[in-house]
Amino acid sequence: MTKNSLRIVYMGTPDFAVAPLDALIEAGCNVVGVITNPDKPAGRGQKIQESAVKKYALEKGLTILQPEKFRNEKFLAELKSLNADLQVVVAFKMLPEVVWSMPKYGTLNLHASLLPHYRGAAPINWAIMNGDKESGVSTFLLQKEIDTGNVIFQEKVNIEENDNLETLHDNLMEIGSKLVVKTVRAIEANDYPQIPQKDLIAEGEELKNAPKIFKDDCKINWSTSIEDIHNHIRGLSPYPAAWTELCDTNGKKFAVKVYAANKEIESHPHSIGTLLSDKKTYLKVAVNGGLLNLTTIQIAGKKRMQIGDFLRGFQQIDNYKLLID
Repeated sequence: MTKNSLRIVYMGTPDFAVAPLDALIEAGCNVVGVITNPDKPAGRGQKIQESAVKKYALEKGLTILQPEKFRNEKFLAELKSLNADLQVVVAFKMLPEVVWSMPKYGTLNLHASLLPHYRGAAPINWAIMNGDKESGVSTFLLQKEIDTGNVIFQEKVNIEENDNLETLHDNLMEIGSKLVVKTVRAIEANDYPQIPQKDLIAEGEELKNAPKIFKDDCKINWSTSIEDIHNHIRGLSPYPAAWTELCDTNGKKFAVKVYAANKEIESHPHSIGTLLSDKKTYLKVAVNGGLLNLTTIQIAGKKRMQIGDFLRGFQQIDNYKLLID
């Protein structure tokens, strides 16, 4: 196998998948086609939007396929005609075996966790929400069960105290891009490890999962510890965002998204969920272990704002309380 001779079909959709594709192109790899989601309406105006990967592929003049269904015979014929030696998948849909098994060298996947931990749709969110101090990326070859294939390479990163979904996402995207190129080079040289994931599990170790996140998963439980609440907010910021509800003296409720908050570890005499504010610069919530100082929030129908801007337009904060389940 000579250098750069692998014919690669790349599969991905969101921003996270653009950087690895760009890294492959910049490294001189032979990307012969790109598979991405069909265009779809998005936003308030429901204008037809192209995926981030499609936009990049168009700029580079790459062949693009956008199947509605992977088992469609026309799509399968088009995919086969690309004659790929290897497929590379980053942040894409679950593939049927007829697709992932098609190339000679199989299908390589980049996953944003240290497998076998955090198999599933939202590994970055859950790692932060669970208070982990370490994350990373893994490359592996697809098998029938999702995220279970033999691991080729892994790269670890620290999760810092104030990292959120956005910062960790960007860090993993950069590191993952380099790891994809490293893995493709190893496959081209026919010199790459294939480590069964069971061999990466320590005795008695319990695996952490990363299921899809729904609205109810995002609701803040103010009765948990200050650490857990802080991790919950960070792990969901900026998307889909942690949320809570305020209620006025008349019982009227409205939702508030919380994007950022600072911990103030201290003892206090307040009941859980008590709001503390000078009505100008801060809004704090009394929780187990201290006060959580909300710094960036968004109320329904408004833009995201710093807490000072919120308080200037919301002078009656004393008339509201948090709804605690």
